[in-house]
Amino acid sequence: MSTAKQKAQKLHRAAGHSLKARRVRFDFSGTPLHWLPEDPFSSYMINGIHLLLPAGELWFCRVYNQALPLVSDDALRAEVEGFIRQEAIHSRAHSGAQEYLRRHGLSVEDYVARVDWLFGTFLGDTPLAVPMFRLRHLEKPWLVLRVGLIAAIEHFTGVLGQWAMDNTSWEEQGDAAMADLFKWHLAEEVEHRTVAFDLFDHLCRTQLGFYVSRQALMALVFPLFIYFISEGARSLARQDPDPRVRRIGRQWIPRLLWRLQRTGHRTGNVPTFSFLVAATLRWIHPGFHPFFEGNTEQALAYLARSPAARAAA
Repeated sequence: MSTAKQKAQKLHRAAGHSLKARRVRFDFSGTPLHWLPEDPFSSYMINGIHLLLPAGELWFCRVYNQALPLVSDDALRAEVEGFIRQEAIHSRAHSGAQEYLRRHGLSVEDYVARVDWLFGTFLGDTPLAVPMFRLRHLEKPWLVLRVGLIAAIEHFTGVLGQWAMDNTSWEEQGDAAMADLFKWHLAEEVEHRTVAFDLFDHLCRTQLGFYVSRQALMALVFPLFIYFISEGARSLARQDPDPRVRRIGRQWIPRLLWRLQRTGHRTGNVPTFSFLVAATLRWIHPGFHPFFEGNTEQALAYLARSPAARAAA
């Protein structure tokens, strides 16, 4: 194990923080479709996440429940159990936000069906949805590979969580309920940012295998992450009542990413594309550990003032 990784795990364990589920509820009855005023692009880029996360986070829970018997470290097992409880609540919260989109006349079924197939079938217990691959000797490698995919995905949720903790525009300008949903969720992503990485590390046989496999998995996850975030935004924007806004839904992904870059710089409502690229490059470093990607105290400070988290407490 690298010195940087040992230091990260030592600092993390020394904090003695245990993950807990906060049973939050949100009322979107007064939330406008463009919940960031005069910024439909950012509103749709963020709202598209509601379509992706419910199935994805339930998939996290299913995979981690299968991995729990393989965890020999008691402290890590407790963190994985806390992670599962938090992700289950995240999934339910974003499912509720899908109803908010439907109330505004937007159809989410086609996109959600594709996401359900990805997580429920293609990445389900039958490897790549090919029945002949469902063999006993492939069960553990397929499980560990999916744990690695979650680690790569959680890298982005962690860094986006820290971005959200530093962000002020949502609370200053946006709808209060929707801003709180995303900041509560992303604060918990910062809170549990080390779990997926540490679990994948724990299940890999060698450090070289861990390093090489996590780079290979990131090479898959980064373009897929960009595609699904972009496609979620486009699928919603294509249904906007304003024909000028509907043009967002017809833009190719490179054009959308250029717009993300410009809008992020101009408004601060979304992270820039260069921010995501820089986060990906940090993952490549052999000494990388997500502990150094976020500030737990800052996340807990938001959770202490979040209206939904306070109500749940």
